[in-house]
Amino acid sequence: MRLVCCILAICLAGGSMSISANSGKPVMDGFPPSVDSQVTKKNHRDWPYSQWAFRNFGAPNNVVMVPRAGEIAHFDRSEDALDSFELDGDTLAVIFESNAADALLVIKGDTVVHESYYNGMDAHQQHIWYSMTKSLMSSIVGLLVESDQLDLEKSPADYITELKGSTFERVTVQQVLNHATALAFEENYVDPTSDFFLYYAPALNLGYLPGAADLQPGDSDIYGVYDFLTRFVEPNDALVPGHKFEYNSANADVLGWLISRLMNKPLNTIIHESVWSKLGAEHDAFVAVDRAYIPVATGGFNATARDAARFGMMIRDKGVFGGERILPAKWLEQMLEVSDADRQAMTRNENYSQADWIAYRDMWWILDDETGEFCAVGIHGQVIYINRSANTVMVWFSSQRDAASTLAPEFPVKLNAARAAAQFLAE
Repeated sequence: MRLVCCILAICLAGGSMSISANSGKPVMDGFPPSVDSQVTKKNHRDWPYSQWAFRNFGAPNNVVMVPRAGEIAHFDRSEDALDSFELDGDTLAVIFESNAADALLVIKGDTVVHESYYNGMDAHQQHIWYSMTKSLMSSIVGLLVESDQLDLEKSPADYITELKGSTFERVTVQQVLNHATALAFEENYVDPTSDFFLYYAPALNLGYLPGAADLQPGDSDIYGVYDFLTRFVEPNDALVPGHKFEYNSANADVLGWLISRLMNKPLNTIIHESVWSKLGAEHDAFVAVDRAYIPVATGGFNATARDAARFGMMIRDKGVFGGERILPAKWLEQMLEVSDADRQAMTRNENYSQADWIAYRDMWWILDDETGEFCAVGIHGQVIYINRSANTVMVWFSSQRDAASTLAPEFPVKLNAARAAAQFLAE
C-alpha cells in the first residue's frame, strides 16, 4: 500500500484538548488553542497534529452520518488473558504504545481480553479507518452478488454507463476488487505536480490545495471523484489486467459508485441499512465526503474501536453477528479461496514480494488462507486483524508519521505482535 499521505477522514470534533503524549509538542493546547498547537486543514495529516485530527476528522473535513440502531451488543470482559503474554520482553500494550498506536482492542470469541487507548483517545471516539473502508465496501458487494444484481466477471462499465470508454471498461469487477486493473494512474501525495496531487486529492476534498475547496461545479472538468474516474485514469498498456497486484484507491471509488448505482441510494444510507444497523453498534459512524458531497468509498469511514471490532467479529464468523445473518457466508468464504494466480499477482509486485501477505482478494489482505488469517488495512496504521482458527479479532488505530501502512517501520512490529498474541490465545 504505497500511500504517503491521507485520503480520508471523519469524526465529531471533540473540542480543544491538549495532546502531548509521545509527541513532546502540545496539540490543540488552550482555549483557544495557541497558534503553534492549532490543527488546520493544511496540517491535519502531519504528525503530531494527526494524533488529534485522526479522531476528530469532522473538524477539518465534511462528513455524513451512519447512525447506529437497536440494542447495543455488549461484550463479555476478561482482561487478564494476556497478562502473561510477552514478546521480546515487552507486553502487548507496550509494543503498541511504542509504535504509534491510538487504540488496541483484542477479542477472543465474544470476550474482550484487552483494551488500551493512547494519545488522548478513548473508547467513545470515532477514529478514521482510511482504507479499511475498502473491506467494508467489499462486504456490501457480497450482498449484490448474492442477489444476482452483480456479476463479478462483467465490467463496471456494464453497470455504470459513464465508465463506457474509460479504462475501467476493459477490466472486470473481480479485478477491481483485487487491485489488478493495470492502471497508469499512480498515487503520489508528495509530488505537487502529479495528477494525483492536483486533481484526485482535491476531488476527494481530503487533501490540502490552496483554493481547491472553493471550486464550484462547472469551473473544472474534475469536481468530484466520479469526474476523475471517467476522465483522468488511464490504462497501463505494459500490463494485462489481472496479471499484477497494484494497490490503487481509484478501484474502491469505482466499487462505491457501483454499489450506489445498483442500490440507488447514498453510500452512507446503504452502509447503515445493510451492515451498521445490525451490529449492535455502540456509537454512530461517519463517512467523509468528496467535493461533490459523495461519500468516499476508498477510505472515508470512521468508527470507534469497539464498533470496528463488532464488524470484525461478524466477518470472522462468516457474516453472522448476535445470531443474525448479515452477510452471505459464501462471499466471506470465497475471499480466502486463494488461487496460484492470486499469489503470483502479489509476488509480481516487488514491494510485497518479501512481505507476509500471500495475496490480496476482494479488498482484504490475506496472511493465511488455510487458517483464515487476514486483515483490513488503512494508511497510517489502521488494522482489523482476523484469525478464524484462533477465534480472535484485533483492532488497532494508529497515527503513524508515515502513511505507507504496510511498508512503514511500525507496521510489521504491531502485526507480528498481533499474530503472536493470537497464537498465544489459541493455545
